[in-house]
Amino acid sequence: MSQIFAGIDVSTQSQKLVVVDFENDSIIYSDSINYDNDLPHYGTFNGVIRNNPAGVSESDPNMWIDGLHILFKRLSKRTDIISSIKCLSISGQQHGLVAIDRKGNLTKSTSKLWNDFSTKKECDILTEKIGGTDEMIAEISNSQRTGYTASKIFHIQRNEIELFNNTYQFLLVHNYVNYFLTGGVSAMEQGDASGTGLWDPVKRKWSENLTNVISDDLLSKLPSVSSSIESIGYISKELVKEYGFDSTCKIDAGSGDNMYSAIGTGNVDPGILTISLGTSGTAYTIVDRPFVDPTGEIACFCDSTGRYLPLLCVSNMAGGYNSFLKKNELSHSEFEVLMSRTHSGNDGNVIVPWYEGERTPDLPYASPIYFGFSYDDLTKEKVARGLIEGHVLNLYEGFSKMPVKPKEIYLTGGLSQSKVWCQMISDIFNCKATPVLGEGAALGAALHAGWVWNNENGSNETLSNIVAPFIKFDEKLRCTPKHENIKIYEDLKSLYSSITMRIRGLHGPDPFELKRGFKSKN
Repeated sequence: MSQIFAGIDVSTQSQKLVVVDFENDSIIYSDSINYDNDLPHYGTFNGVIRNNPAGVSESDPNMWIDGLHILFKRLSKRTDIISSIKCLSISGQQHGLVAIDRKGNLTKSTSKLWNDFSTKKECDILTEKIGGTDEMIAEISNSQRTGYTASKIFHIQRNEIELFNNTYQFLLVHNYVNYFLTGGVSAMEQGDASGTGLWDPVKRKWSENLTNVISDDLLSKLPSVSSSIESIGYISKELVKEYGFDSTCKIDAGSGDNMYSAIGTGNVDPGILTISLGTSGTAYTIVDRPFVDPTGEIACFCDSTGRYLPLLCVSNMAGGYNSFLKKNELSHSEFEVLMSRTHSGNDGNVIVPWYEGERTPDLPYASPIYFGFSYDDLTKEKVARGLIEGHVLNLYEGFSKMPVKPKEIYLTGGLSQSKVWCQMISDIFNCKATPVLGEGAALGAALHAGWVWNNENGSNETLSNIVAPFIKFDEKLRCTPKHENIKIYEDLKSLYSSITMRIRGLHGPDPFELKRGFKSKN
């Protein structure tokens, strides 16, 4: 019997389809679309509707469905494998809100996405009503963030009450895509549900106290939350007829993109840290017990294997770097030349890269800080180093709260293909860092689909054994910490932390004193 499974990553900017064959441990098909280029009539830039007010980030969910049709049409025309797919799983951008009526039609024509910062007021109200941040964490094991789904629902209730009342169910992105794939099955699983800001991943239940703050009938508008390691139904008759899927093709529960990126990078057992370097930056690890951060900055999520995925997300990662290259008309290699003309630690000149608000720390209105630059330091070279060090320091400062001392870091995302970025992460995190080749979340979705299908058909194969043959590393970019940089970056991490604490009104060392002694010590 064939062992062919498919995974689709429905991300902010694009969709990617991966089909794997377990019989020979290989990817046998991959394809992708870009919303801006392949579906231009939706008027998006980087997958987001253009000309929204500041802080608003929304997309039309119909665009995601149209993207699936493009991928399925190509797959059915280019190969004959579509009829052999046993199970399909969706990886979805987390937190995005989709509102539907009883017939599955959109009650709100757009979806607020993970990077929408326009619901800060709703977050504040929810936190106040529940009794403060500490009480919020006690209630749902997380703080309330604009990225999460709760404030998006509350925003509709406060500003578009008719749409709220007409909504039968509120879904996440991958739930909505599953609804389409199955022809009407509405389900939510534990991994993605963890990021709603309404469901407690430790108690594993909806918070009635919190849902009632929004509306006394909200709980009836939320789907039940079931296992992440089971299928939810079969592919719809319409898709069988239109594209040639087998009618017995199962639809996996699916999950969020971070949960499936962990699988797609081989991070399926404790001790590994995955860092994803894209528009945003994320860092996550697998643990057997839930980790609840008392500050609420590290997300407490379930993973898609029955365990937990403590996760850090910073909003600012590739944006500052890419903008610097564009404004200065530099290539990646020319940037590396600039770096070679400077010293590690940048003589204590630091950039705090909060260019578009920041999620960790939770500062949606933040702006960047340039610290320590004298007249002589205002060179392209020193700004370049300050920028990349700042991005990695920002990520590290959040990571330092996580319950893991990794034995290795797996890197994924566009910037992971840069030697200078890999080495910077290795030095600042003081850990071996290796880029993972492959398809990330889409591959993770396909592997999860195969694991679930095999489990439901009597196999006890572990996920680790299933995943291992598919994970490939870019050995030429593997980095180990440079001994001469370890002390320098320990001092720079302290300086960076002192700056960010002071700007937030927190008690900490004097950054000016730290800066004064930095160059002489290093």
